[in-house]
Amino acid sequence: MTATLLEQRYRAVLRLLPAYYRRAREEEMVETFLLRVGVAEDGAEDEARDLDLMRPSWREAGSVVTLAVRSRMGAAGAPSGYVTLGGAVRHFALFALLLQAAATVTEAALSLAWSSRSAYDRSLLLDVFTSDGGYGWARGVALWAAPPLWTAAYATLLRQRPRGARLFAAVAAVAASEPLVDEAHWSGTVTALTVATAVFGWLIVLAVCCGFHADAGPARLPAVPPGLAFLGTCVLMGGSVVIRPEGVDSEWATGTAFAVAAAACLAARALAARTDRARNDRGTDRDRNDRPRSDRPRNDQARTDRDRDDRPAAETTLALAALGLVVLTLRAGLLAVELDIDLPAGLLAGAVAQLAVTVLLVAALAAVGARDLRAAPRTG
Repeated sequence: MTATLLEQRYRAVLRLLPAYYRRAREEEMVETFLLRVGVAEDGAEDEARDLDLMRPSWREAGSVVTLAVRSRMGAAGAPSGYVTLGGAVRHFALFALLLQAAATVTEAALSLAWSSRSAYDRSLLLDVFTSDGGYGWARGVALWAAPPLWTAAYATLLRQRPRGARLFAAVAAVAASEPLVDEAHWSGTVTALTVATAVFGWLIVLAVCCGFHADAGPARLPAVPPGLAFLGTCVLMGGSVVIRPEGVDSEWATGTAFAVAAAACLAARALAARTDRARNDRGTDRDRNDRPRSDRPRNDQARTDRDRDDRPAAETTLALAALGLVVLTLRAGLLAVELDIDLPAGLLAGAVAQLAVTVLLVAALAAVGARDLRAAPRTG
C-alpha cells in the first residue's frame, strides 16, 4: 500500500530519533501509530484521503522528542558514543549541583558570620529585605531560598529521586534568575554576567531532566562520598575567601573549587596512566618469559581490551571540561565588569590569574577527555 501523507509526516517526526533507534524500531512505531489512529488494513481509498488531512498530534510529537533525548542519553541498547554522552551529562549535572549548593551555602554562611561584626554589617544584610517595599522582601526571599534549594536538589538526586531533584533545581533556577529581572527592571539593561548566571541555573535543570531518565544508572559521584564532597567543597570555598585579606570577588570561591577539582582529576588520570603503563610493561615481560609463543597475541589483546575501557574516565573529564567552560564564562563576565570600575590591583590580579588557570585546566581536561574517549571500546 502506498504511504499516506499522515504516514510520511509521522516518519518525518521520527527523523528526530538517532539512526540506531530508527533502524531497530521505526517500522514498528509507524505500524503502531497508524493502528492507533484507525487505519484499516484494506486501506480504503476514501479513508486514505481523510488520513491525508491529518497530522501527528502535539502530544505524539512531544513523546518522540522525549524519546529522542533519552535514546541519545545512554538508553538501553545505545551505542557507546551515546552512552558516554549520557554519562557525561549526568556527571555534569552532579558536579554543577555540588558547585551551586556549596557556593550558595558558603555565601550565606559568610554573610551571616560577617553581619555579626557590627551594626553596619547587620543593616547591609537586612537591607536586602527592607528596601523597595514588597518587591525588596520578595527579592530577599528569592536570594536566601537558593542555598537550601540547590542543596536539596543535590541530596535528592543522590538518593536516586530524580523527579524531586528536577523540582528543587527548577525552583532554585527561578530564584537564581531574580538578578536578571532586577537589572532589567531598574536599569533597562543586563550584563553578560547576569545572563550567564541565569543560564547556568537553567542548564543544570536541563542536564538533570535529560540525563536522569528511566534507563539511566544510579547517580554517583566518582571516587568521593557525596557528603564528604559537599563538606569539603564548602570548606574550600570559605577558606579561599577568608584567606585573602585584600578581598575577593563573587566568583573567586567557585573558580577556586573548580581549579582544585580539575587539578585533582588530571593528577588522578596521570597516576592511573602511569600505573597502567607499569602494569603493562610487567605483564609483557612475564608473558614473553612464561607463555608459549602461540598464546602471546591472545593474551596481549585481552590485556589491551581491559586497559582501554576508559569510558568512565572520559565521562568525568568531559563533564568537568564542560563545567569549566561555564566557570570560565562567569569569571570572564565578572572580570569585564571589574575592569570598568576602580578596584584594588591585588583583586584584579587574582581574577586575571584565576582566569588564565581556568583556561589551561579546561584545555587540559578537554584533551585528556578526548584521549580517553578515543581509547574507550566502541559498540553499535
